[in-house]
Amino acid sequence: MTTSASPVHVRAPGKINVFMRVGSLQEDGYHEVATAYQAVSLLEEVRAHAAPDFSVTFDGPVDCSSLAVDGSNIAIKAARMLARKTGYRGGVRLEITKRVPIAGGMGGGSADAAATLLACDALWGTELSREELHALAARLGADVPFALTGGTAIGTGRGDQLSPALAKGQFHWVLALADYGMSTPRVYQELDRHRERHALDIFPASPQPFVDAAVLQALRAGDPHMLAETLHNDLQAPALLLSPALAGVLELGERNGALAGIVSGSGPTIAFLAPDLDGAISLQIALSAARLHVLRVTGPYSGARVLSD
Repeated sequence: MTTSASPVHVRAPGKINVFMRVGSLQEDGYHEVATAYQAVSLLEEVRAHAAPDFSVTFDGPVDCSSLAVDGSNIAIKAARMLARKTGYRGGVRLEITKRVPIAGGMGGGSADAAATLLACDALWGTELSREELHALAARLGADVPFALTGGTAIGTGRGDQLSPALAKGQFHWVLALADYGMSTPRVYQELDRHRERHALDIFPASPQPFVDAAVLQALRAGDPHMLAETLHNDLQAPALLLSPALAGVLELGERNGALAGIVSGSGPTIAFLAPDLDGAISLQIALSAARLHVLRVTGPYSGARVLSD
């Protein structure tokens, strides 16, 4: 185990859940999910410097003033977990450039944690296998393993049991970002309440959900029109109940050329699927003209990677 003298720079992607089905509430208070993840070109960057203790600072275009910088931060948790696992006795100073919205349903914190695991492993020379890093990632959060692997994948269990999915070509997305975040536990609680209220009108949730075959076919074909027909998120209804303004954003995007729009994860980011690059650019212009904060991204994108500065 030899600590690197120079800092290690790692980049990890945010994600869109192009399909998400949530199972019934389990006795442990969690839900099984079945989701199709796509990593996109909205990237978190972590630079890890050798240090005697653990610290983190943030910069970038996202307002990070609300983020904890103590031991409760997921990146610090990731670094400490790796140190405990490997017996490493030093620390790390983390500098994180944030581009993925905070509490936006796009896995930004998960990307930070995945990038930190990879960066510290390289910085400290701990040389864990991909499987060992994946096991640590799963303990940090449901979306962290996917941020390590990237690409397109099916997630089951809590989202952390991954199997890669074939995706041909490139998909063009326009993201409408909110200037606020949404609490994932609160959205799940609202989903449970929604299901109770409408128990007579909707099918009961399965304890073990699955991803529809049509989603896999659309991804494999690389066909945005096919994929638009299959976009689905069980968390969208509760997110719209908690934040009714999102419904207007969805309508605006679909009126301006989006093939379909979907709340990403637990929201409030809305991901619009465009037919092609030109369609994505014109949608971005239209939504920007409506004073929305929008970003154009593509997917799939590779998972966490060490960069040579």
